[in-house]
Amino acid sequence: MKILIVHNPYQRLGGEDIVFNQERLMLENAGHEVVTFVRHNDEVKQYTGLRQLALVPQAIWATDSRRQFEALLEKEKPSIVHVHNTFVMISPSIFSACHKRGIPVVHTLHNYRLLCPTGTFYRDGRVCEECVEKSLWSGIWHACYHQSRATTAVIASMIAVHRKLNTWTHPGHFYIALCEFARQKFIATGLPEDRIFVKPNFVHPDPGMPDGKDNYAVFAGRLSPEKRVSTLIDAWERGTTHFPLFILGGGSQRFELEEDARRRRLFGIHFKGEVPRADVLRIVGRARFMIFSSEWYENFPVAIAEAFAGGTPVVCSRLGAMQEIVSDGVTGLHFAAGQPDDLAAKTDWAWTHPEETNAMGREARRQFESKYSAEVNYKLLMDIYDQVISRTRALGC
Repeated sequence: MKILIVHNPYQRLGGEDIVFNQERLMLENAGHEVVTFVRHNDEVKQYTGLRQLALVPQAIWATDSRRQFEALLEKEKPSIVHVHNTFVMISPSIFSACHKRGIPVVHTLHNYRLLCPTGTFYRDGRVCEECVEKSLWSGIWHACYHQSRATTAVIASMIAVHRKLNTWTHPGHFYIALCEFARQKFIATGLPEDRIFVKPNFVHPDPGMPDGKDNYAVFAGRLSPEKRVSTLIDAWERGTTHFPLFILGGGSQRFELEEDARRRRLFGIHFKGEVPRADVLRIVGRARFMIFSSEWYENFPVAIAEAFAGGTPVVCSRLGAMQEIVSDGVTGLHFAAGQPDDLAAKTDWAWTHPEETNAMGREARRQFESKYSAEVNYKLLMDIYDQVISRTRALGC
């Protein structure tokens, strides 16, 4: 099968980029012919001064991307197009190019940007769904994206224009949600239920179970407000067991959080910064447990799948996909989102009950093998592709 995969990487490497690369390699290793169409958000840096105005039509309908993409379709004639991200340099303009030619499209919903300008349903330290409950004007009024009403308006316009054009509901447009929680959110807001499949993220290559655990806990992820590492730091300070805590990752809050921990003299917290992915897998795999303090509706954090691959249980917020992926008392523990006292109680328990947490880790590994390995994921993806291709042909669209 010839598969054309589309992705627009962000300026900072994230879970979406990891998934794009993993799926591409998985398909190539299975013998498929994989063609990629990629534009990078580093291009945005070239738009300075008045040139920034050009990003407005670019985000809504990127004529240059559309032209390049149409040429690629004509040349390669793929069996299916799989889209990961189009924001901001590619834009949704490419979808109608596929629809016009009757080429099946499957679109992975890594975030909520079809519904929310930030893609996170998160504002001012809390979950916010006003753009769904009221209108996209709410996001503009609150300047949700980069604290800019003008920039938020551009993204809201992109969403609104393509709603008007029926881009998101075209009969040849199918979707992959990463968990049932996200699928239900998209169904509730108007995407066609019968065209949204569920396929989780996965980890490849399999790092395997380590031969033992070391004496530390770990957080791995982007250091940004919605991840609420500040709650994690508060909980660590309030807990009775000040275990070594490794924080892996960079982001907008890295130095602010590190300075806060230093000011409070919390010397057991070690900020490691951005480290190579192989090192992330090794460090996570040897941790006693992972802490995932995020307070937005995570779709499917790759970090949790990586923890499960290494047999590491996860202490996570009782929110969104996290409570769906992590079974409380089975593969980890839940705590009330945004409540450092509850998180402290759960991490104290996890640290002082190593036999129980080791058992949770073994069950997490079993969950990985049955749900989140490349082998399982490949079968799920091929089944989705087969259904999308056959249904598109039957519709003649």
